[in-house]
Amino acid sequence: MLENWLLEALLAIGRFFVHPLVYFFLIYSLVLGFFRIKRERKSFHTRIHDIYDEVRFTYSKGLLAGLFVSVATFAIGMMIPFGTIILLASVTLVLSLTFQLRFLSPAYTMGLTIFAVFMILQTKAFSFLPDMSGTSYSVLALLMGLLIVSEGVLAFRTAHFRTSPFLLKSSRGLPIGNHIANRTWMLPLFLLVPGGSLTSALPWWPVLTIGDEPFLLMFIPYIIGFHQRVQGSLPKESIMVTSKRVIWLGVIIAVIAAGSVWFTPLAFAAALLAIIGREFLTIRQRMNDDSAAFYFSKRDHGLMVLGILPQSPAVKLELEVGEIIMKTNGVSVKTVDEFYQALQINGAFCKMEVIGLNGEIRFVQGAVYKGEHHELGILFVQDEKKWGTEAV
Repeated sequence: MLENWLLEALLAIGRFFVHPLVYFFLIYSLVLGFFRIKRERKSFHTRIHDIYDEVRFTYSKGLLAGLFVSVATFAIGMMIPFGTIILLASVTLVLSLTFQLRFLSPAYTMGLTIFAVFMILQTKAFSFLPDMSGTSYSVLALLMGLLIVSEGVLAFRTAHFRTSPFLLKSSRGLPIGNHIANRTWMLPLFLLVPGGSLTSALPWWPVLTIGDEPFLLMFIPYIIGFHQRVQGSLPKESIMVTSKRVIWLGVIIAVIAAGSVWFTPLAFAAALLAIIGREFLTIRQRMNDDSAAFYFSKRDHGLMVLGILPQSPAVKLELEVGEIIMKTNGVSVKTVDEFYQALQINGAFCKMEVIGLNGEIRFVQGAVYKGEHHELGILFVQDEKKWGTEAV
């Protein structure tokens, strides 16, 4: 029995690497990186991170979440027909072509898949697809709830990492700093597919089953997307608030889905609520952000740090996005020109008075000029006449 399990697991891993979405989202991540760099160069004439940053993020940050969801699906004994898995991949592919990453939330991909399976089975359409008649709507709805919770947890833990800054003009023509989180996570999921060569010898497994049919293991790449633009607060604060709301939405959906085991229509209610609820959270975040005062804008006193280039002297100085530089080498600064002039006071050493994220003043200092004097690696919101100029 153990040998069969090991063999089937190896075959499942092999099937993973022939899945088209593995390679599609490799290219997709590179395209996202290209668009990000293009946007950053337009604002600062430099990129923040290289084009492979999205690839590294997509294929590394979701591994642990995929393991937890896989364990949960195994413990419950969820089985999903092969045709339904193909339909889910197709829905994900179509939604990804919009390049609106928020549509890659499980609320949309799983929710639309539930309705699509129902329509196909009712109309007998798409007969070329493998059979999906054994699909359990309760299983799909419960899996959707688990994946929405995963989206919230992943966003809470990682979506605020390396957000991309850029500049926009306000309605009054003033430059305003924004941060954008365009993130995708690939969750490797082990799923049970009816029709395989293995059967369960454990009496408690599966709980949600299609009889006692044999099953095979499918190891699939499930893609979760997240998008959030922030201009009215620090990116981390805004994203964490949204993430907590997504987690609660997922919990509510999972509870409703669990009830669908006894009353199947609740599965469709869960899918509809997931789509409406996730859209509501997006609209609410945008409205709250738009109504708030611009966080990254030109200040009467000091210069706010909009972004920091990786592996730059600013990193060694431990400056953070959102901090305000009040003095440089003892001179008060409120424009980029004043900051630049203050740097000339000492060509090999720099001392700054900074208001930290906790609102308290701290001092940073150190040798910063190993190369040219302008390569500190700090991105500011430029003066009106300096719109879109290079990073300091």
